[in-house]
Amino acid sequence: MTSFIIIAVIIILLLAFLALRLFGKKQATQPASQPLESNYKNLLNQHVAFYQKLDDAGKAKFECMIADFIETIRIEGVGLEVDELDRVLVASSAVIPIFGYNEWRYTNLTNVILYPDTFNNDFQFEGEDGSRNMLGMVGSGFMNGQMLLSRAALLSGFSASSGKNNTGIHEFVHLLDKADGATDGVPEHLLPHEYATPWLKMMHQEIERIEKGKSDINPYAATNEAEFLAVASEYFFEKPDQLKTKHPELYEQLSLVFAQDLAAK
Repeated sequence: MTSFIIIAVIIILLLAFLALRLFGKKQATQPASQPLESNYKNLLNQHVAFYQKLDDAGKAKFECMIADFIETIRIEGVGLEVDELDRVLVASSAVIPIFGYNEWRYTNLTNVILYPDTFNNDFQFEGEDGSRNMLGMVGSGFMNGQMLLSRAALLSGFSASSGKNNTGIHEFVHLLDKADGATDGVPEHLLPHEYATPWLKMMHQEIERIEKGKSDINPYAATNEAEFLAVASEYFFEKPDQLKTKHPELYEQLSLVFAQDLAAK
């Protein structure tokens, strides 16, 4: 009898453990169930053109993804107090590149740190140091899992005068690129294997045109393959119609990467 009770207890404990594991996994992969606060929706309507162009179903999806990001990723400030607009714009920068996917999570990110303005490699943002020229960066080494962003650059990227530039999107594309273990301009988790070689060939051809002054893509894209992907992605999300007209092959490739055909909207 005693043996039976012990076995029964062990079975109950095992079932409880498995249920907890399954529940935990479900919680880790499901989007936030809490609806986005109305004040956040107002900020999206005022500041995020990508959101404004969506239909009702698209807006509902975007709001859910924003709520999930804000709930799971810590957004903090250095030398500033983070406000609701900061949170909305950081989250929008994260959601826009992955909007074409239903269950993507930034598993390689724990927190985003906002600085008032540009900073240097030592993370200093005050003084007259000429090296204080960084708008954003994805951390590595002891900073792994963290992203640093200039608030001034973040706000500028979502302004009507931003042109083809959006620092927030730029840095989150770097994070997507890094998800396969290498920040090399080839986001293997998003780009079908058969398109990797054509993508690299096209990228190098465009970099040559940039270096010769024959491209309207920001020259910073010629720095390396990773920067090309990030800069071209800014162009894709900020001026999709223009990119499709001037660089149809590049537009097509980025549409595959991000599972979004923005110029058709």
